[in-house]
Amino acid sequence: MSEPSPTPEPVSAADAGDGTAVRKRPKPGERRAQILQALAGMLEQPGAERITTAALAARLSVSEAALYRHFASKAQMFEGLIDFIEQTVFTRVAQIVGRDLADGGQAIEGGAHQAARVVALLLQFGERNPGLVRVMVGDALVLEHERLQQRMNQFFERIESSLRQCLRAAAGTANSATPTVDAQVAASVLTAFTLGRLQRYARSGFRRLPTEHLDASLALML
Repeated sequence: MSEPSPTPEPVSAADAGDGTAVRKRPKPGERRAQILQALAGMLEQPGAERITTAALAARLSVSEAALYRHFASKAQMFEGLIDFIEQTVFTRVAQIVGRDLADGGQAIEGGAHQAARVVALLLQFGERNPGLVRVMVGDALVLEHERLQQRMNQFFERIESSLRQCLRAAAGTANSATPTVDAQVAASVLTAFTLGRLQRYARSGFRRLPTEHLDASLALML
């Protein structure tokens, strides 16, 4: 994960169960973060199969029981990744959408510029976090708990709502007869474009970058 993204360190003897080694007490949340970072790292492998807790434990050189001391289930681990995605993305989206539109008669350009920034933010986040892209597009959630996919569906619904908020004022300033409908249509198209780019990135083995020709693509749509 890009923020923070240190390589997971080997888990201490406390989790490994080695009573002969010196035990080192981890900082609060440190072990959970290591587990999530390891899971995200495994998801970055192109063509990776469904990840099991046994494989994740082996990656960290601990027992599965050690994992369950920090997470009640594998679904809860994925929820930890989704929490990170939501917090990181929506904190930035709020900063973009919360800014006042450009002064004077620039509301049209301002709203479109905000929408473009939201799309760019999401695609750049995915490009820096390929493992998390597989969660975002649902590839990593196949055969996992249904609520995980529902959360990602809600994530993109919130993205579309944010884009609609950006574009509604622009449509009104452009003297559109149906500014709300125009904003809804444009937001839907941008959301579908964003999700499509992320899906292509994951299914190309992370070779086709989601930001490829981004400015030109956004210019066509906005």
